[in-house]
Amino acid sequence: MQHGYIKAAAGTPEIRVADCIYNRDSIIKTMKAASGQGAKVLVLPELCITGYTCGDLFLQPTLLDGALDALRQIVRVSTGLKLLMAVGLPVLHGGKLYNCAAIFYEGRLLGFVPKSNLPNYSEFYEQRHFVPAPPQNEIHPWEGGSVPFGSKLLFRCEELPDFCFAAEICE
Repeated sequence: MQHGYIKAAAGTPEIRVADCIYNRDSIIKTMKAASGQGAKVLVLPELCITGYTCGDLFLQPTLLDGALDALRQIVRVSTGLKLLMAVGLPVLHGGKLYNCAAIFYEGRLLGFVPKSNLPNYSEFYEQRHFVPAPPQNEIHPWEGGSVPFGSKLLFRCEELPDFCFAAEICE
C-alpha cells in the first residue's frame, strides 16, 4: 500500500463455454499477469470458470464438479502471489445452486459470495438455474474444513488493517 492506495485490476480472461479446464488455464494466466504488473486485487467476471451462457448445463454434476476442480487448482496456484482474487463459478450449497464469487488469497479460499439479485428478463433467465443468496451468512464445506458463504461477507487484511473488501455480483 502506498499513500493509502493499492493497485486493483479487473480482468477478462478468454474463456470457452463449459470448458472448465481451458478456462482454468486462462484464469491462471490472467492471475499471474496481474500479479506481475503489481496488482494486489483482481476481480474476474461472474461465472468465468464455466462461462455465463451454459444454460441447462448448470444443472449437470459434471460441469459443477469440473468448476470446483478448476477452482481448487486456481487457488493452489495463487500460493505465493500477494493477490486477492474474486473468480466466478456455480456452487451447489445446501441442495441449491448459487452463482458465486470465490474469494481467495495466497492459496487459501476465504469464502463464497452468492449473487443476491438474479435477473429474469430479456435474455437473462438466471432464476431458471440459480437461487438468490440466503438472507444470512452460512458455512460451506471446503477441503476438509469450511469457509463462510453469504452476501454479507467482509474480507479484512491483517497486513493492511485499513483494507476491507466486499463483493457483489452484477444486477
